Amino acid sequence: MDFGEPEHITMLRESIRRMLERHATRGMMAKWDEQDKVPRSLMEHISALGVCGMTVPEEYGGLGRDILATMVTVEELSRRSMVIGTLYLMNSCYGSMNVLASGSEEQKQRLLPKLANGEILFAYGLSEPDVGSDLASVKTRAERRGDKVIINGYKRWCSGAESADYIYALVRSGDPDARYKNLSLVLIPPTAKGVTLTHIPALGARGLNTNDVTLDNVEIPIEDVIGGEAGWNQGWSKLAGPALEVEKLEVAAMALGIAAQAVDDAWEYSQTRSQFGKRICSHQSIRHMLADAQTKLAAARLMLYRGCWLADNNLPCSVETSMAKMFVCETGLDIVLTCQKIMGAYGYAKGFDMERHVRDMLLMPIIGGSTAIQKNNIANRMGLPKA
Repeated sequence: MDFGEPEHITMLRESIRRMLERHATRGMMAKWDEQDKVPRSLMEHISALGVCGMTVPEEYGGLGRDILATMVTVEELSRRSMVIGTLYLMNSCYGSMNVLASGSEEQKQRLLPKLANGEILFAYGLSEPDVGSDLASVKTRAERRGDKVIINGYKRWCSGAESADYIYALVRSGDPDARYKNLSLVLIPPTAKGVTLTHIPALGARGLNTNDVTLDNVEIPIEDVIGGEAGWNQGWSKLAGPALEVEKLEVAAMALGIAAQAVDDAWEYSQTRSQFGKRICSHQSIRHMLADAQTKLAAARLMLYRGCWLADNNLPCSVETSMAKMFVCETGLDIVLTCQKIMGAYGYAKGFDMERHVRDMLLMPIIGGSTAIQKNNIANRMGLPKA
């Protein structure tokens, strides 16, 4: 086993950090957080690094699949802010990975080259007001009318919908009693007639607005059903495919990035803050807290990268990705709260990054499948009897 970091990953980290210092400084991020708006134009600087092609095969204009490099990109962007990491995910994962895994050949030819160039973004439209983890209970209806599809219903927690080119939405396309058999995935432009976006203010993840989406007789062509004609009523099999496993790694990568920056900030603060005549890094209680945080961060990184390695090598990884999502997010929250304590009032007051790290990290155990859902996945997929 080789635990060393490949040279191209080290170079990738350095290039991302240089880009952020030019185009998304800490001061700029604080302003965007206050305004609850990260400019979509930032995506131009991200795509200029070439990272948008790492989930797209060469035949569609990409660089070829590299899950580890993709997750390291998410991690590094999320050090500055999870919403910057999310902006990238809306392209390379919500978009490219889903189209590649589930799209028709026509959709791949039409969308993947633009995704590889960072030109278009997808937002997820899976949840509804009464539907969270139980996605098979969606009520938003889609009806075939010749070569058109008419959609009516509501979607909730559509983060980034205002910045997206498409909402990747799960809809009920047949008898609701069939649950898993009568679902389809569709692409809905947020600018389409009948689409209304309503901003949901939130504690954290500020910068890419989370939206309620009302769909009133929204019309899309059959070509925008994921998988084309053959994808009608096949949404569940497409939703539960390989892209879902990587989604768990995506959230873990965001959590790792937030936690890593929190540790760096607390580590530096402990060496500049003095109390009782000496730097607080010399107090045993602070040293122990920082040592614990560094150790937990190292363990979280190993778990995430192992999941990436399995996914990159197309090996079974449903258990490992659930473990990574659960462990990194819960451990990351513990790390960030510890770092906030080290910084005291400076970790609580607005104007300091640590306060934002705490707000954002509180979301990590919830999104992308809650901790409770991941525990169910682990127990079920490892064959633990229910009776």
